[in-house]
Amino acid sequence: MTTPPSVTATIRRLASAQKPATKGSPPYSVLVNRRLGRVFAAVAFRAGLTPNQVSLVSGLFTATGLALVALVQPTVPVAVAVTLLLVVGYGLDSADGQLARLRGGGSPAGEWLDHVLDSAKATAVHLAVLIGWFRFSGLSDAWLLLPLAYVVVDSTLFFATWITERMRKENPAGEAPRTDDSSGPVRLVRKLLLLPTDYGVLTLVMLTLPFTAVFAALYGLMFAGTALFVAAALPKWFLEISRFGR
Repeated sequence: MTTPPSVTATIRRLASAQKPATKGSPPYSVLVNRRLGRVFAAVAFRAGLTPNQVSLVSGLFTATGLALVALVQPTVPVAVAVTLLLVVGYGLDSADGQLARLRGGGSPAGEWLDHVLDSAKATAVHLAVLIGWFRFSGLSDAWLLLPLAYVVVDSTLFFATWITERMRKENPAGEAPRTDDSSGPVRLVRKLLLLPTDYGVLTLVMLTLPFTAVFAALYGLMFAGTALFVAAALPKWFLEISRFGR
């Protein structure tokens, strides 16, 4: 019986086969989450788990963290627990695809499951904030409109990104995502502008949950940055899709 490679060797193998970051890749997702996902994928591979099992465990961690946001009075220990649960859930979300590559490739069912869970997460995180604010924050009712607006913006971004990438692949004239080969300062500015769209950054913002004014300000800045990005990206993507053949 062949002994499976060690976790360290598997991590090195995944790192050498990692796809390059594209210009639209958010910084936390590339610099932190992919690496965390590598570790989780290596451990899962060693344990004999399937990508779909990792996806479901990821969903369980995320759902537990969001349930705490919605149902439990925010304190420092709760905020730390929420952040850890969401960070691990997001890392496992990256691990399922990397594990699939280790096992020789993913399946349509696995891709479907991954996208369904991501779609649920894009809306559930803001609805959890909405419920938590309503129950515990003491903020005025006007503040409750913020997570509702965030739901619309984030779900629109999720679907628009997915359908644009799908149509690029299906159309011979589509533009392939370009790697980020720009100069250092330009790359840094681009990554900073993408920070508000990064779910990983939002998980870290959860650390400020007990400090309502701070959390509301950071959450509002994340919303504003994401809304501006969507407003700029949608016309660009529409013009790109308009050039595709019938």
